[in-house]
Amino acid sequence: MTDTRRPHPTSPQLARQPAPPGRSHPASALNDVVHHRARLGILTVLVEVQTATFPYLKSSLGLTDGNLGRHLEVLAGDGLVSIRKGYQDRRPRTWATLTDAGYAALVKEMDALKELLNQFEQSDPFTH
Repeated sequence: MTDTRRPHPTSPQLARQPAPPGRSHPASALNDVVHHRARLGILTVLVEVQTATFPYLKSSLGLTDGNLGRHLEVLAGDGLVSIRKGYQDRRPRTWATLTDAGYAALVKEMDALKELLNQFEQSDPFTH
């Protein structure tokens, strides 16, 4: 009977060479503000629709009022989204719009994720 178990990730046969000098791991390029699941979701929804109402974001992402409100504050505080409050059909409304800085931060985040995925796929010990 042959042993079909996968080697442990710390096994010497799976040892990887450290990153070349001057080159950091792709994970270091991830932006903590953008990378949070809810905030990444908000930014990607806003790329799709440009401007979204609070209820639209809430239902699209499955967030609570307080949770969505706090994440929008963080994104607005970093200049990644702009928030506009007003009325529509005599009801208070909040709209969020992706800023140029928000789009640039999202592109940078997606590039870092692609690089991370590429490195993972090239070094996945279970596919060799």
